[in-house]
Amino acid sequence: MVLRELVEIPYGETRTYGTVASRCDTAPIAVGMMCGRNPLPLFIPCHRVVGTKDIGGFSASGGVEQKRSLLQFEAATAGVDRQTTFESFV
Repeated sequence: MVLRELVEIPYGETRTYGTVASRCDTAPIAVGMMCGRNPLPLFIPCHRVVGTKDIGGFSASGGVEQKRSLLQFEAATAGVDRQTTFESFV
């Protein structure tokens, strides 16, 4: 159910672990664990899930720096205001 919810996060947007957890009736830590086990991290966009105080982790090659780059690229190409999307994570 968590991975299905991740697919629903629009390109260029993010959701917190807590938001995804609420929608899936589970705990934020469970969302993080599922993201870490994501078999297709670039196709099931776990990089769009962030913490409330930091960017969170990323299990794909490149780790957190790759996650940051993906979020910046998506925000820029989707026309989303990067400053309000994840300014505190950059």
